[in-house]
Amino acid sequence: MIKSMTGFARRDSQQEWGSLVWEIRSLNHRYLELSLRIPEEMRVIEAAVREKLSTELGRGKIECNLRFSRYPGALSETQLNQTRAEQLLALHGEASKLSDDNSPLRAMDVLRWPGVVEEIEANLQPVQELALTLLDETLQELIANRQREGESLKAIVQARCHGINDIVEKMRKQLPAIRDNLSQRLHDRLAGIEIEIDPARFEQELVMQLQKMDVDEELDRLHTHTGEVLTVLERDEPIGRRLDFLMQELNREANTLGSKSVSIDSTGASVDLKVLIEQMREQIQNIE
Repeated sequence: MIKSMTGFARRDSQQEWGSLVWEIRSLNHRYLELSLRIPEEMRVIEAAVREKLSTELGRGKIECNLRFSRYPGALSETQLNQTRAEQLLALHGEASKLSDDNSPLRAMDVLRWPGVVEEIEANLQPVQELALTLLDETLQELIANRQREGESLKAIVQARCHGINDIVEKMRKQLPAIRDNLSQRLHDRLAGIEIEIDPARFEQELVMQLQKMDVDEELDRLHTHTGEVLTVLERDEPIGRRLDFLMQELNREANTLGSKSVSIDSTGASVDLKVLIEQMREQIQNIE
């Protein structure tokens, strides 16, 4: 299925300890470019995140951000640093002898002393696994969004291809009249010159002029290229680069058609073709 390279997805998970939030933005780019922002506590999953993104996405500039918030004291445990507490009590005893102050040291005073109570980080592996699961959900939402936009782009490109084919068929029907007009113009110009005209020479000159304006091959190639575009649009793979190449080929044929123009009709057809091709090219820049 055709996919756009632009899209956005956001998923969050609220837990008793806090929350996880993934946001993924995707923009058009020539290659796949990943930009990750992951909190330090979750840095261990970065390699897995990159692998998932690289597997699911073919092209695009991807901005992937994870926010990890937890409530005060959540996902951590506290314990008494017994060595530190004993040192504090010993110092209190020595200070009491020196100051002749025998007032007892309260337990809360000991606990308030820096370093006596230590906070131990809990095992974050379950949180990291949840983050990866949530990433899968966010990534699937992004892919679905890119596919929906891709279908819209596909319809636009198909319509422009049909428009090009209509112009090509119209040009084919106009070619006999254009050739007749060219012959008549040559006759009219020579009629004003008071010299004897060699019929064989005239026919030779007319054939040369008709060869210069022969656009049958260009029209055939335009029709062939649009057929290839329509075929490529049905492929279930990244097709953006191939479509971009086909736009170059279409534009080349439209330019050649314009350079061979000998009538207002063919010139107008060339301009109309370029407009449709440029419209397609703009849309194809967003196709993966």
